[in-house]
Amino acid sequence: MKKALYLSMACMAMVHAADMTMETIDVEATVLEDVSGDEVKSADLAEALVQEIPNISLVRRSGIANDIILRGQKKDNINVLVDGGKIYGGCPNRMDPPTSHIMTNNISSIKIIEGPYDVENFGTLSGGVYVTTKKPTQDISGEISFNRGSWNYQKAAATISGGTERFRLLLSASTESSDQYEDGDGNNFAQQIDNYILLHPTLAGTAYQDRYRNLEAYDKKSFMGKVYVDITDSQELELSYTANRSDDVLYPSSKMDALYDDSDLFNVTYTLSNLGDYSKELSVLGYYSYVEHPMSTRYRKMAVSEMSAMTGAVTSYLESSITGVKVKNVLDLSDSAELRVGVDASTRNWDGLYHSQTGRGPEGKPNIQDVDTENIGFFAEVEKYYDALTLTAGLRYDDTQITTSGDEPSNDYTLFGANVFATYDVSDTLQLFGGVGQSSRVPDPKELYFKSSMGGLIGTPNLNETINREIDFGMENSYENITLRTKIFYSMLSDYIYYNASKMLNRYENVDATLYGFDISGSVYGTDTFYVDFGVAYQRGKKEDPLSTQHGTDMAEIPPLKANIAFHYEYADDSVVTLKAFGATAWENIDAENGEQPLDSYMVVNVKADHNFGNGFSLAVGVDNIFDRTYAVTNTYSDLTLITDGTTKEVMLINEPGRYLYANATYRF
Repeated sequence: MKKALYLSMACMAMVHAADMTMETIDVEATVLEDVSGDEVKSADLAEALVQEIPNISLVRRSGIANDIILRGQKKDNINVLVDGGKIYGGCPNRMDPPTSHIMTNNISSIKIIEGPYDVENFGTLSGGVYVTTKKPTQDISGEISFNRGSWNYQKAAATISGGTERFRLLLSASTESSDQYEDGDGNNFAQQIDNYILLHPTLAGTAYQDRYRNLEAYDKKSFMGKVYVDITDSQELELSYTANRSDDVLYPSSKMDALYDDSDLFNVTYTLSNLGDYSKELSVLGYYSYVEHPMSTRYRKMAVSEMSAMTGAVTSYLESSITGVKVKNVLDLSDSAELRVGVDASTRNWDGLYHSQTGRGPEGKPNIQDVDTENIGFFAEVEKYYDALTLTAGLRYDDTQITTSGDEPSNDYTLFGANVFATYDVSDTLQLFGGVGQSSRVPDPKELYFKSSMGGLIGTPNLNETINREIDFGMENSYENITLRTKIFYSMLSDYIYYNASKMLNRYENVDATLYGFDISGSVYGTDTFYVDFGVAYQRGKKEDPLSTQHGTDMAEIPPLKANIAFHYEYADDSVVTLKAFGATAWENIDAENGEQPLDSYMVVNVKADHNFGNGFSLAVGVDNIFDRTYAVTNTYSDLTLITDGTTKEVMLINEPGRYLYANATYRF
């Protein structure tokens, strides 16, 4: 009851401030700057995004490596790129989503595009998260930071950069670890599982073995190296490499934990400028990423119980990689018009096997059997400027082939995308913007070919591609001390790919659906030293018809009304105290037939102080979840394999962290 009251008060405050919004950088997108400087509590990108962007929600899987929902969409329905290159996690159970393979301490900025307004990148169905990492500087510079927090959280990170006019180098490394966090009731991961087993005794095998009950939640190390070479005044070469090494990552609401999760990302970009009338800038991007992800029941009691004594622990070993290249040319059609044209191609591979410790049981049975997704796409986008009007129009064509080494059939897809987006300056204080577009994405290998450890084909090999036809409209008001941005959207999804928990095999199917919503965000600058940011977002999704053998039409993973508000007081130069509250109403519009369950409303309050001592030294201290609330933000859609008794469909929820104290010391030079 108190949680609902706190949330209602916050929402009322936002409604009364309806003529307020924060100043934006890009009217088509939301941009977060100085991510590495602001997000010092954790290296988890998902946690950083969910507290800053009202229409992004968290999918909690562990103490780190969490997933996101953007406008009611996740997985391959949104694109995640790092410096223009793609990466796909290896786990079909989303233990290592793309956002988990880049650390916040390496990030310069993040651009979030909502809707089908990206023709440059394959598969941007309903939005994208585009990460830009730090760039090398010519002058010698760098930073060293140390972080300690509750539950024995420890992090150390260092970056150094420098070079000459023609050659610049950046090196960055970090290490991070934590014990299992405790929820507001004081229960760690092992105890949350125990509490669930008390209600479902048949699931005793999912508990951690006594010798593993106090394992660390994760141990993570990363390295990033970047080289920039100015070959001539008009030629630039960029090379980058990022390595992530995670060990023993615990996933309490799943039946397996990750023994390790390793990834390698390679990017190379060659840019030529001012080539003549037909090329203002020509760029060639090449990228490759590789992920190795074995997940296992090794730490659970089921690995040593009488029932599984003949097979021992089961390990699902998966590898994922993607190789891609993009060529883009930018030219001026006139003084007020620019054309961007290009081609990109990629090959994504996903391969997995089930193994057992003893060699008996499902040894070597396929999980996702060596699947290749090969794509080539062509795109063109023109941007035209008038006195008060900016008009952007884009086209994209894709040809995609998906093949498997298994017995299932291959698939060919031909995709077309197009959009028009306009912004109009009504006055100095009011800008209108809106667009209409169509985009598509092909089924991923899990949805087509995934098999259970018993050999049953969970995927559906004849799925159609999903098509999103969307309309967006918004306005931005800017005054002397107040800014306000309002956006609404309506999305018509054809052949949306959905998981049907009522079926034994071929559980994925196509269904038409609609998704709509709004978000309001803004800023109020009270004085030179005090300002307020706020945001509120809401989405609603409905299937046009129920899935086969089912009756409900509510779409899964559509979060309820979510709001955030932050009060900032700058008491000295570059020294700020921030009081932040965020929360959501009760999650009541659920897809119970496919595993979802009602969630209570919540409101969480955090406080953080950043103090600049001068001479490069700074200290950030904070308390998250000041009132030690026990709450959950992640629902239990059956597309994820979570702990359940299989009869009542009461899937285990994982609670969010309780009160968390931290301190981060940084030296910059």
